[in-house]
Amino acid sequence: MIIAVDTGGTKTLVANFGRNGVLGKQVKFPTPKDPSKYVEVLRATLRENFADKEVSAIVVATPGIINKGVVVWGGGNLSHWKNFNLKLALFGVLGKAPIFVENDANLAGLGETRFLKTVPAQSLYVTISTGIGTGIITDGRINQGLKNSEAGHALIEFDGVVREWETFASGKAIYKAYGKYAHDITDKHIWNQIADRISRGFLAVIPILQPNVIIIGGSIGTYFEEYGKQLQGILNEKLPKHIPCPTFVQAKYPELAVIYGCYYYAFDYFADKKA
Repeated sequence: MIIAVDTGGTKTLVANFGRNGVLGKQVKFPTPKDPSKYVEVLRATLRENFADKEVSAIVVATPGIINKGVVVWGGGNLSHWKNFNLKLALFGVLGKAPIFVENDANLAGLGETRFLKTVPAQSLYVTISTGIGTGIITDGRINQGLKNSEAGHALIEFDGVVREWETFASGKAIYKAYGKYAHDITDKHIWNQIADRISRGFLAVIPILQPNVIIIGGSIGTYFEEYGKQLQGILNEKLPKHIPCPTFVQAKYPELAVIYGCYYYAFDYFADKKA
């Protein structure tokens, strides 16, 4: 059994997968803001639900930058989590099961990429919600050299000011600009403007990464049909002629992408051990 933990800024989802890769039990709890309290609640949840099971691995996803099980910087609502050794804090919670800690966008990208009919040489997962998070997947694995990349913080000129991509193209920024959430926007003109905002980051990132596929997730990703054609039109027009516009797809399981990514991360770990 593999245990997957999706740590969000407001809630945490814990789930398990059997040997056949089928998603099993799911448990949610509000994410405590204090890291020590979070560990306390997570340890209790794991023991209460899985202490009597044979657990092969525990994979924990969190926002921010992770280095060898340490949350160097938590990101988003957990940005106050700094130099937090989460792997050590969970040590021994379910016997000898190894514990892995990884960035949530990387894991979501891993999960969504493995859902594709054909795994591309390079895919870029982009979640556009409160902020903008990214995961770079190469040959179906998290790209280790770029695992700490933060494209949402790419510096781009917009309205004559150099600013981070997510400060003008995220769901939070869109609400601030138009006073509406995505589900309330019906004006095609506004969606054209949103496509322009989103395109700015892609125009900076695509020539560097040259992904074959871009997977769009998050709350704004849900409404891709409202701005997708406009976005791809802008990219086709403005990208250098020798750099093709990647194929865009919507996330297949946006709410569970991280959880499935945790599963594939552990699956690959054991596959590599056998090799």
